[in-house]
Order: sequence, then structure tokens, then C-alpha cells
Amino acid sequence: MRGSLLTQISLLSVVACVTSIPVSAQSADWQIAAQTINPANYYGITVANGMIGLVSSPEPMKVKDVVLNGAFDTYGRGRVSNILKVFNFANMNLDVDGQRIDRRTIANYRQSLDMQKAALTTTFDYKDKVSVKQTVLALRHLPFSALTQVEITAKKDCEIIPMSVLESPENLKEVKNFYSEIDRPHVTIRLLTSVAKSPTGRHTVAASTSFIFDEPHGQEPDVIHEDWDYNMHLAKFKKQLKAGQTYRFSVVGSVSSTAHTADPHNEAERLTIFAALERTQRLLTRHNAEWEKLWQSDIIIDGDPDAQRAVRQALYHLYSFAREGSAYSLSPMGLSGLGYNGHVFWDTELWMYPPLVMLKPELAKSLLEYRYERMAMARQNAFSHGYTGVMFPWESDADGQEATPVWALTGPFQHHITGCVGWSFWTYYQVTKDKEWLRTRGYPMLKEVADFWVSRVEKGTDGQYHINNVIGSNEWQENIDDNAFTNGMVKTVLGMATKAAQELGVAPNAQWNAVAAGIPILTFPDGVTKENRTYDGVMIKQADVNLLAYPLKIVSDEAKIRKDLAYYAPRYSPDGPAMGWSVLSTLYTRMGDAEKGYEWFVRSYKPNEVPPFGVLSETAGGTNPYFATGAGGMLQAVISGFGGLDITDAGIGQIKGRLPKKWKSLTIKGVGVDHKTIVVK
Repeated sequence: MRGSLLTQISLLSVVACVTSIPVSAQSADWQIAAQTINPANYYGITVANGMIGLVSSPEPMKVKDVVLNGAFDTYGRGRVSNILKVFNFANMNLDVDGQRIDRRTIANYRQSLDMQKAALTTTFDYKDKVSVKQTVLALRHLPFSALTQVEITAKKDCEIIPMSVLESPENLKEVKNFYSEIDRPHVTIRLLTSVAKSPTGRHTVAASTSFIFDEPHGQEPDVIHEDWDYNMHLAKFKKQLKAGQTYRFSVVGSVSSTAHTADPHNEAERLTIFAALERTQRLLTRHNAEWEKLWQSDIIIDGDPDAQRAVRQALYHLYSFAREGSAYSLSPMGLSGLGYNGHVFWDTELWMYPPLVMLKPELAKSLLEYRYERMAMARQNAFSHGYTGVMFPWESDADGQEATPVWALTGPFQHHITGCVGWSFWTYYQVTKDKEWLRTRGYPMLKEVADFWVSRVEKGTDGQYHINNVIGSNEWQENIDDNAFTNGMVKTVLGMATKAAQELGVAPNAQWNAVAAGIPILTFPDGVTKENRTYDGVMIKQADVNLLAYPLKIVSDEAKIRKDLAYYAPRYSPDGPAMGWSVLSTLYTRMGDAEKGYEWFVRSYKPNEVPPFGVLSETAGGTNPYFATGAGGMLQAVISGFGGLDITDAGIGQIKGRLPKKWKSLTIKGVGVDHKTIVVK
């Protein structure tokens, strides 16, 4: 490879426009089976729809957690807002001949996620009496609803009592339980409902469930309601099965809160009634159709089954955690639990957003809307710190306020996030060329981001504009001056604000370009980029300087990129987060060394996989999956490294893609607004 990375961009050509997913012998590529389920070493996989997340459990017919996006209250560590764990409305019990099944009394326990349909299926046998199959889905077309399908096959004559259980987590208070039946000539709807307050009383939360029976009206089993202590109640029915008989039914449930509607109690019940009367097959048809649309943008690796599984699992999780048409963003752990309190960091804009904006701009747009709707809070934050424009918090909650615990200095000082937000807004316009969006969303954001940085820089006696007293992306270096990544991002986003103004025929603020030109990127005497003014070569937590070459392109000369890589790669801590390794992979591949790129690519995910599904933890040996930030970085190594895709002012371009020897081909489907297919061999 010769010259800079910027000189080799060519516009993408259309190979094929993929409109559907063929169901073929390759279906095994879509399955993630749990390997050796051990309750003591179990990290669940999540089914989610961008609004609710249900995390699997090693216990039969249970889910570990139910997380509701957008609902926060102050509880737990740090005196800051935390995303709410809400009613577990997807749990079930099963009695067979008067005995409760549990983990100790079952055999042949298997769990498998079908990523194509976003469905988690669990199967097991209970003694010599029944075989059970249960499938759980967070319905893609119904954001607040989930469906559980149950199939019980009798091995001998027996009596079964399935139970739909509604439990409250400890964080909810003032729990009230309700049961009601709505009779109509053609149907009876049985509603199991719970309502509670969030820890401080800020929100009301409600969940409701109902059975869906296959029998004609009047022949369904009688349902009995039981109200128990410990914030739990249930609805159950009894059925006599003959040997060889299979009985099928479903449970549909919905959850809501005052973060989403003024009347969550009635809303949860109405949504459940709607889903129950849609019936199971209609629910599945629409759910599957929505996932088929999502998978029109896919990545296919020929020759490396493990990489294929890991990459598709990363895509599956990003698609599961985001939702088109919303104003919700992504936390580092998505909807897989309460990690990082559900807050939104730079993880979204720099790591998870780029794959989405290239493959699913409509999902990426929702992440940007989250920031746009919280500009008023960011403006107040800038004002409180003595600046103008918008200053986004390092950890953002539902309101967009700074939600970093006080003991973490990242809250007051990790200012590069405001540059990352502006950067993501311009890249959306680069990809979509949506000028109306630029006028109403993109430029208003970029203007205020640029104004913030003009007020934030300090002009030194050397005539340069310095950014002092910050924490860069390498958080182990606190309160430093002229951090490489921060300075590079600010230079970049100030230029983007100028371009946005020019696109709209608006006169840009002349200070933006003047300040950008005056911000230094420091170097050591040998020309290696210096991470900050006082950096002395110590171990670093994660990528900082190397981000100047990708994705920023501040450093574009190949010799300079290699020099920075040679210096900093050995200084990456093995305890650092997964996404740091993906940057090294992307850069080496883009410079022609696909084998070296592959080594770092594997390191970006393989050491971080935890049992039994191989979900990603933040660090090697970590215990906090699913780390969606790492998934975003790993996908960038594939899309922009091996695939060579590149976001430019002319749209999504492509430098020469290069594959490791192990890969026969790489196909990236559904790229950009034109849904192009790119093949690299």
C-alpha cells in the first residue's frame, strides 16, 4: 500500500440488492447453542427488541432479568440514576404429577438462540414423564411485549400444571397485584397484572400477562389465580395428558412505565390484550418479518465458522439493543443487564454507531435523536462549567444529565465525548445525504458542539489553542493537557461544523477553522505521536493515539501510522477493554497486513467470550456481558478493516479490502441507504 489511506477511496458499486434471507442448509450458522450449562459459571444471552431485554437463566423456564429501556431511577451505587430492572413477567413454573420441576430433577437440558428469528429455545426432559420445549421472544414489532411458547410432550399418562408467574424484583416497592377476566362471546382474556413504584417513587411500573390457548372458546382449561407473599403471584391451569400427546400454549406479556406513558397500568393490560388477540401465529409472522428486514444487512464470512458466529452474534446484539423510530441510545451493556447503570457513554458514538450507520442508518438515526433531544441539558451542563454551546455528560441517563458517580473523575473531565457526538452527526449526513435532517438536526448540533470547543480551548503564548485539564480515552491518565485523541477529535469536528454550514449555504463561524488549525498534535522527538503533554511511555488502558489514524484520519501517512502502532501496541494493557484491540486490527489490515489484522481481530473477541453462549465480557476474564462496545469495535475491524469500507464526504467508499488467508470471501450485505452488497475475495 502506498500513500495515505485517504487517497485510495473509491465509491462502492452495487453487486446485488438483497431483499430476503434464504432458509437453507446454512441455518446452523444462525444458531448459538449453550455449551455445558453450569449454573455456577453461566452468563446468559439476551433476547431484546430495543425496548425490553430478557436475559436467559440456567434454571428451567426462567429468565434472569427483565430490563426496560428509558426507565431510570436513583438507587444502587453512586447516588446516580440506574436503569430499572422491572417485573419478571416471563418466568414460569411447571408441576408434573404434583411435583415441581427444577434444575436438579431434569435431564438433557439444552438452550439455543436462533439469531435469525431472535428466539431462545430451551428443551429438557423431566424423568420419564414429559419433554418440554420453551421458546422466548422479545417481539420486534411490539416494543413493550414478549412471547413465550411452550410445548409439552407426555412420555406416559400424566397431569401437568403450567404456571405463568409474575415476580417483582427487590428494587420495586408498593407492589399491587391484580387478576381479571374479560369475557366476550368468542373469547375469554385472563389478565395477570402487577403495578409498583420505582425506588424513589419517581416512576410507576406495570406488567401484565395472559395465556393464549389453542383450544376453541369454551374448551380452554380453567385458569386459577394464586396470590403469594414475597411480591409474587401466578395464574395456572391443569391438563391431563395421554402418553404421546403434545400440548401447546403461549404466554404473552407486556411492561410499561411512566417514562413511556402516563398510565402504565392500563397501557400494559391493553398491550397484552392486543397481543393475546393477535394470537401466536400472527405475532410470530410479524416478529419474523421485522427480523428478516434487519438481516437484509448482514456479514457473511466464508472459511472461518468461529469468526462467522462471533460477527453475527455481535450484529444480533446491536440490532437487538437498538430500535428504529425511537430516541433511545445504547449503553455499553445494551439491554443485557444493569451494567454501567444503563448509562450512555462515548461507547455509542465511536464504537457501536459506525457499524450501524453503515449497515442500518435507520437504527443509527435513533441514537442521534437521543442526543438531539437532550441538547437542553447539555447546554445547561456547558453553562454550569463556564462554557458556551453544548457539553454532553460522560455518563448520560434518561434526562441527559451527568450521571457519573462523583468518585469517578471522568464525569467532570472526559470532554472528548462532546466531540464524538458531533462527529457521529456529520457521519450520518455523509452516509445518507439527508439535507433536511442536516438542517433540522445535524447542523444545530454541530454548531453548538463547535461553539463549545471554541469556548473550551485556551490560547497559549505560543499562539496555539490548547485543551488543558482533561481525561482522554486512556482513562488511566487523569487531568492532562493536550491529549492526542481529544485534540484530534476537536480538530475534526470543528472542520465538520464548517462543512455542515457550507452544505446549507450558511456562513460558518470563522473561529471554527482558526481554532482547528491552531490545536496541536504533540509528538516525541522521533516523530511518534505523544498521547499527552506529560506522557512518559507508561501502560495505557485502551486506544488513544491510534484513533487519530482510524477513525479520525488526522494521521494518514502510512509511515507515521506504523510508527505510532509500533510504539503504542506493546503498551496496551492486557486488562484493557475489548475495543482497543479492534483498532489495531483495523489499522494493520488497512495498511495491507491482513494476517496481523486477523491476530488482533481474534484478540478483540475470543479471550472475552464467557460460557455457555460465548457472550462478550468487557475484558478478558471479565464477568459483565454483553459488552456491546466490544461488539461494535470488532465489527469495525471486519467492515472497515477487512472489508475496507470508509465513510467519506462522497458517501460510503472503499479502500482495497484484504482478507486473512483463512477467509475465502467476505460479503457485506445491505450497506448504506442503497442497500449495496460488497464482496471481498
